[in-house]
Amino acid sequence: MNCFRLAAFALFVFAPAVASADPAPIISPFATARPVVAMHGMVVTQEAAASRVGLDVLRLGGNAVDAAVAVGFALAVTLPRAGNIGGGGFMLIHRADLDKTTAIDYRETAPSATTRDVFLDTNGEADPFKSRYSGLAIGVPGTVAGLELAWRKYGSGRFTFAELVAPGAALARQGLIVGGDVADSLPIAAPVFARHPSSARIYLRPDGGVPQTGDHLALDDLAATLDTIAAEGAAGFYTGPVAEKIVASVQAAGGRMTMDDLAHYRAIEREPVSGSYHGHTIVSMPPPSSGGAHVIEILNILEGYPLREQGLNSAASLHEMAEAEKLAYADRAAWLGDPDFVKVPLAGLVSKAYADTLRALISPTQARPAADIRPGEPQRYESDQTTHFSIVDSDGNAVANTYTLNLPYGSGLVADGTGVLLNDELDDFAAKRGSANFYGLMGGDANAPGSMKRPLSSMSPTLVFKDGKLELATGSPGGSTIITTVTQIIVNVIDHGLNVAEAQNAPRAHDQLYPDELRIERGISEDTIRLLEAMGHKVVVREAIGSANTIARSPDGVLTGASDLRQRGTLAVGF
Repeated sequence: MNCFRLAAFALFVFAPAVASADPAPIISPFATARPVVAMHGMVVTQEAAASRVGLDVLRLGGNAVDAAVAVGFALAVTLPRAGNIGGGGFMLIHRADLDKTTAIDYRETAPSATTRDVFLDTNGEADPFKSRYSGLAIGVPGTVAGLELAWRKYGSGRFTFAELVAPGAALARQGLIVGGDVADSLPIAAPVFARHPSSARIYLRPDGGVPQTGDHLALDDLAATLDTIAAEGAAGFYTGPVAEKIVASVQAAGGRMTMDDLAHYRAIEREPVSGSYHGHTIVSMPPPSSGGAHVIEILNILEGYPLREQGLNSAASLHEMAEAEKLAYADRAAWLGDPDFVKVPLAGLVSKAYADTLRALISPTQARPAADIRPGEPQRYESDQTTHFSIVDSDGNAVANTYTLNLPYGSGLVADGTGVLLNDELDDFAAKRGSANFYGLMGGDANAPGSMKRPLSSMSPTLVFKDGKLELATGSPGGSTIITTVTQIIVNVIDHGLNVAEAQNAPRAHDQLYPDELRIERGISEDTIRLLEAMGHKVVVREAIGSANTIARSPDGVLTGASDLRQRGTLAVGF
């Protein structure tokens, strides 16, 4: 990038947003929520400054992948509880010119010294502290390698890797003013930060108190780390002084990560999983994410029900959705794991014929208790805090990316001298057969801890196509609720004809088999709740579910985007 363009880039990053006229007419006079409308490019993330960074890249001629890389590094600064370079995730990339979609798996790996019993106590029981807050919980981070792989293979060629890291580094040098999501989330993580002097120095006040709105957090170490990545590429993170500091901090916290573990980490390009729903093609992440397989499995079951006629969030449709979800989560616990280590019956799980057998198990009037539900036999149908962002460019290229540290702020450990918050992703393994992780998900031998294994995830970055053309890019954070959030957004758009803002704002429901309850958001009527309880569901109104970021593309190229109102500071921007 020449000096003029670099100066322009910096101006875009730090200048206030300028309002512009809508480039298209109002979508519908019946809409109850209105998405952002644009013609040339759209970025939707969980944090406004990062959204603007991505849009600036598009404006300067970058493609969706260029923008995604810049957004990924920016969120590591501006959304520290989930954006990261110390965690990992999954990216779907659609190349419109080739009509091809690929999946990049940059999930964390377990250190090579990880054993099956790593998270058990002296009595052989699962120890949640070990798997969530100790150094043993920390997987080898994948984000830097994943973003570099995406840029190298699928970037436009108009930006160097350093130029895409630069906005994040500049934001880190400015530091972070506490407000919005950061102000909301810091009090929750404060007790964990207090355990680690390297974390407390950054994310707590000098007296140990929780920073308040308007306080300034200095991120000089993180800025230096990002400068190193800009200068040296991923090698500057996985080898050399940054890697040495990460390993020293992990081992001091009781972990087993080594320099070799970091040096040998590789992001992997995989074939996405795909299915269909009422004539639309659904493309999502394959294992070690369980998300794509089970979004498609649930949709396959629901395809046999008249959801449109039953109505949005009717008792009948919520019952059918909950019963389908229970069956999918039973399969998740039994069959899903790292495909490099276990055989996952993927083709069977997404088979329409398999879905027919599962649908036949669902009573139209009665909920089945969780204890009565067993995993299915998908092999018989085999043939030979987390954050999500969506980006679509003017050529129809798209990125759906979900990455995470797992719990808010991950393990809470900042690798001393790097500014890097480290993940606690290894809690996503099944510490012991039948034991639940933080999100209440059960697992078995397929997802047991092991050397260099990638723990199972629910992350579900998803693209939807109609007649070969991109129609929807979506995804969400939310742990175990990610799968059902993405499923409901697809149903809301395809079955109920909602625009992306309406589809995301609609109340959500979730049933993951255990705990044996149907979790709903506020906004579902008391009449509906009573009908569901009469069917045998234990209905529980709990906290908001997910925080999706979605872009729709019309056949004539008009983009509509919506950021989720369930979180503060989200932003959809387009031009």
